Amino acid sequence: MSINSALLAGVSGLTANSAALAAISQNIANVNTVGYKRTAGEFQTVINSQSQGAGYSAGGVLSTARHYTSQNGQLQRTTSSTDLGIAGQGFFVVTEKAENLEVTDSRLFTRAGAFRVDNLGYLKNTAGLYLQGWPVDAEGNITTDPSDLNRLRTINVGSVGGTAEATTRIQLNANIRSSQTVSAEATAAAATPPGADAYDPLTNSMAMWDPETGAGVKPDFELTIPVSDSKGGQRTIAISFLKSTTPNQWYSEIRAVPAGDVVSGAGLANGQIKTGLVAFTQDGRLDVDAMAALGAQALFADPSVASLTFGSSDSAAPGAGQVNWAAGLGIDDQTLSFDLTAATGGLTQYDSASVVQAVLTNGTAFGNLSEVKIDETGFVTAIFDNGVTRRIAQIAIATFPSPDALLQSSGNAYRVSQGSGTYNLKTAGSGGAGTIGSSQLEASTVDLSAEFTGLITTQRAYSASSKIITTADEMLAELISIKR
Repeated sequence: MSINSALLAGVSGLTANSAALAAISQNIANVNTVGYKRTAGEFQTVINSQSQGAGYSAGGVLSTARHYTSQNGQLQRTTSSTDLGIAGQGFFVVTEKAENLEVTDSRLFTRAGAFRVDNLGYLKNTAGLYLQGWPVDAEGNITTDPSDLNRLRTINVGSVGGTAEATTRIQLNANIRSSQTVSAEATAAAATPPGADAYDPLTNSMAMWDPETGAGVKPDFELTIPVSDSKGGQRTIAISFLKSTTPNQWYSEIRAVPAGDVVSGAGLANGQIKTGLVAFTQDGRLDVDAMAALGAQALFADPSVASLTFGSSDSAAPGAGQVNWAAGLGIDDQTLSFDLTAATGGLTQYDSASVVQAVLTNGTAFGNLSEVKIDETGFVTAIFDNGVTRRIAQIAIATFPSPDALLQSSGNAYRVSQGSGTYNLKTAGSGGAGTIGSSQLEASTVDLSAEFTGLITTQRAYSASSKIITTADEMLAELISIKR
C-alpha cells in the first residue's frame, strides 16, 4: 500500500536527519580539538522495485557519514617546542604504549601533534598516544624504511644524558715580535762549543723555567691553549718561543701544563710534547719551505698539516718523541690539528708587539641537556648547554592513497582500512609527506557558521519528515473511518 510506503519513507527521513544532526553535533563539540577533521552527513535516495500497475512505493532516504580526513587545518603558533603540526599531507605514527611493542600491537595515525614529555621521557600527546620515529644508531646514522612499522621506535628525549666533545682542531692567530732581542741562552746555544747556560731543549729548556729559582730558560713569548679531553675535562698546553741567532728562526717547545698531565718518551722531559725550530719568511709569514728543509729539526716539517698526537692513558709506554696522557687521567687518545697558516692570520713574525689575537678550538666541556628542537624534516635534536647538539631520532610520516577512507579511532586517531590503502612511511618534506612545523598545532577544520547553517536545515528537514508521518497517519485514519 502506497500510504504505508510514505509512512516508512518519513521514518527514513527522521533516521537520516538524526544521523546528520549527530555528525553536526560531533563537529561543533570538536571545534577546538587539535587536528580534528570534520564529518558531514550525506544523503542518498532509496528506490524500491516497482510492480507494474500496482502504484508507486516510496523508498525513502539513507544517510552516510563522510569524513574529510584529507582536509588540512590551519597551523597555529604555540610556545612549546614539542607541539608539532604537519604542513601538507601525512600523519604522525603513534602507538598506545611506549615500550615492549610487539608485531600485534596496533599502530595508529594522527594529526594531533600536542606532544609532551612524560615521566619516562617519551613524547606523548594529549590522547595518551606515543610518537614513533627512526632512532639514531650507535654510529649516529638514521636508517629509514618506507614499509616496516616494526623498525620504528618510541621517541625518548629523557634518556639523553650529558655530553662532551674532545678538542680536535686549534686555530692560532698570534704574532711574535721580529725585533726581539736575542737572549744570552740563545746566543750561548749558537756558540761552538755551546756556552754556559746555553739553551737546550732537554737539559736547559723553556719547560724547566721557574721564575722563583731562575732554573731553565725564560721564553721570549708564550701562549696557552685550552684543550678538552675525551671526558670533557679541561687540559692546557703551552707553546713557548725563544729567538734564535739565525734571522727569522725561533726555538719552540710545546708542553703540557701541568707537566704531570702527560707521560713523555725519550727526547722529551718536563711535560714537553714536541720541540723544534719555527722559521718565517722575510715578509713575516711561516716559511713552509724552510721548515721542510729543516726536517726533523723543525717543530712541524709541514706547517700546513701540523698536528700533535696523544696516546690514551692506558697505552703502553710511549716511544721516543711520543707522549701519552697520564695514567691517572683515564682518558682516550687524541689528535690535535693546528691551523698555523690561515690566510687571515695564523702564526706570524712582524715587527710589532708579541700578542695573541685569537685562539679558537672546537672542543667543549661537559654539558647537560638544555632543550629539544625538532626541525621541518622531522629530526629531533638534543641541545646541550655547552653548545653541543646531538640527533636523537627522525619522526616518521605516513601517507595513504585514500586518507578519507581511514577508520576513525578514539583520541582523534585513525586506523588503516581496506578503502584507505596501505601506508607508506616517509621522511618529512619528501614524497608529498609535508613538512613538520615545530611549536605549531593544526586547528580543527570545523567552520561554525557552516555547521550552524546545517543545523537549521537539518532541523527543518526533520520537521518535514515528521509531517509526512502525521499526514500518512491522518490518511490511514480517514480510510479506517470509511467502515463507520
